[in-house]
Amino acid sequence: MTIEIVVFISAILFGIVIYVRESKNNRLYRFFNKLMHAKDLQMKPDNPKGFVYVQPFLMRLVWVTLLFVIAATVVGFVTPFNQFYVQYFASAIVGTLAGTYIASFFFMGKKSLTKENIVETFEKGKEFIEDLAEGDDKTDETADEKTSDEVVEEKPEEPKKSARDRFKDRGMIN
Repeated sequence: MTIEIVVFISAILFGIVIYVRESKNNRLYRFFNKLMHAKDLQMKPDNPKGFVYVQPFLMRLVWVTLLFVIAATVVGFVTPFNQFYVQYFASAIVGTLAGTYIASFFFMGKKSLTKENIVETFEKGKEFIEDLAEGDDKTDETADEKTSDEVVEEKPEEPKKSARDRFKDRGMIN
């Protein structure tokens, strides 16, 4: 049980490291993208996507699981021990995924807490409050204008022909 906890915590740290490295540079993902896709299907130069960075959960799970399958295969061939590794394997996958989401939470939080974003949010909130305060007066005035306009513009509608009469006019029925 103790080794599982150590594997889980180190996998969380590994997930954080992977996420931060891919947020800064995605050369390995670009290399595989260029290797496996035709020129028309390759990712654009300004696309920041990586194996775990800007990927949905399912693709993160696939890439992390593939990474640990390769690592488990290498460890299985290198070490002479034949132990039951499934519990460590699962702990490593779950820990790495948790680490990537922890890193994305802090990474996105750091981006959204810049001084410009805070000032911009404050100004938008102030404008919204002012609009709400001014909106009450305007809605009363516009409601009075609409009711007076509606009374003047009301015209009796001409009776429309029924569908049967329209078919008769076209000669489709007798």
